[in-house]
Amino acid sequence: MKIAVLRERADGETRVAATPETVTKLIALGAEVAIEAGAGELARFPDADYAKAGASVGAAAATIKGADIVLTVRRPAAASLAGASAGALVIGAMDPYGNEAEIAALAKAGVTAVAMEFMPRITRAQVMDILSSQANLAGYQAVIDAAGAFDRAMPMMMTAAGTVRPAKVFVMGAGVAGLQAIATAKRLGAVVTATDVRAAAGEQVESLGAKFIMTEALKDASGSGGYARELTKDEQAAQAELVAGHIAKQDIVITTALIPGRPAPKLVSRAMVESMAPGSVLVDLAAERGGNIELTQPGKTVTTANGATIIGFTNVAGRLATSASQLYSRNLVSFLETLVDKKEKALAVNWDDELVKATVLTRDGAIVHPNIKFDAVPAPAKPAAKAAEPAKTGATGKAAAPKRAAAPKAETAPAAPAKTAAVAKPIGGKVKKAAPIVAPIAKAAAPKKAPAKPAAAKSAASTAKGKK
Repeated sequence: MKIAVLRERADGETRVAATPETVTKLIALGAEVAIEAGAGELARFPDADYAKAGASVGAAAATIKGADIVLTVRRPAAASLAGASAGALVIGAMDPYGNEAEIAALAKAGVTAVAMEFMPRITRAQVMDILSSQANLAGYQAVIDAAGAFDRAMPMMMTAAGTVRPAKVFVMGAGVAGLQAIATAKRLGAVVTATDVRAAAGEQVESLGAKFIMTEALKDASGSGGYARELTKDEQAAQAELVAGHIAKQDIVITTALIPGRPAPKLVSRAMVESMAPGSVLVDLAAERGGNIELTQPGKTVTTANGATIIGFTNVAGRLATSASQLYSRNLVSFLETLVDKKEKALAVNWDDELVKATVLTRDGAIVHPNIKFDAVPAPAKPAAKAAEPAKTGATGKAAAPKRAAAPKAETAPAAPAKTAAVAKPIGGKVKKAAPIVAPIAKAAAPKKAPAKPAAAKSAASTAKGKK
């Protein structure tokens, strides 16, 4: 069982999918670990540390060759996986929504893509939840970035020269990132308020010493999976009215509303930003999905006409590359432990496990996840065969033109039934393949036979029949 870790190619990505610590754990599972040279450099993990932990370090081609498992932070290009074993597990953050063509390319490459961000939010999977581990760090870093741009002290200070008032921090969204932002801002001495459309978040906010504000018009907007549901127009208007009056009095605003696979909801309008005092700071943790703030420019820090600073980093967790890599790689190891037979020290994937079913995107050349749809463009219809010389009509003596068969329409092939296989037995470090759950591409439907004109001769009818 060979596990490969390649250097991340995405712009601005500083994290790595394995650390020397997790390499030791992977070897204990019975794996041979190969690391591409320089993979951990930006996260402050030198090649020598990987070698000391027992991994082989080399070029990309040698690293990927014969790999049964590929660990990654971002979705890799299909071409970069050339040389991996057939059906190799590619495990990482796949970001499939809006990138269905790239997922289809992974399917065509014959690998089994596993999206860690699809990990269900259940008790046994908490230790594998990459969204929570990375959001925790992002919430912390958001406050540090805001404090750096604020140019004033965060806590209240009483000095002989007078009192410095504490900074007022407003956190929008009390999920994992928001709660960590609240805790960090409180540690720095700020006066913190927070809002969330989920009523249950109020108790968590107050337990951290912050004040929870929520409009009375919005009872509760809790949705599935721990996320908030979409607000009605009336609820949006009530929430916007509450926020508008509160933001104008704040020094720092941190927005955290981000739902994977969807555009970020707009929470802060241009007018709200313009109501803030010069020197105010806004940090948008949803910049990668368009941002919660109307004036956010993803990947940039901008200053508005009224002197407010808007910070829109798109990989906030990556700004803490070492810590982020440590937590992320532990998430991966925890998941891998459920895929390996520890006695046989070989892959033994249970395809019926709820964690596997929730996260596997591609398998056996097909996209198998029910939420990922990709319709291949149907091949153009072949030109019709030449018709035999048609019979002449009695009235004019001109040839009667035979009707053309209708162009074939593409229709989606029916889904193949899922196999109810038990634990897949390891074969030379690989697992058996099963039939895909969903058919990957559209098949062309057979065109209906074109009806022959009554005046046409048998030869014309025969020709139309040959166009099937």
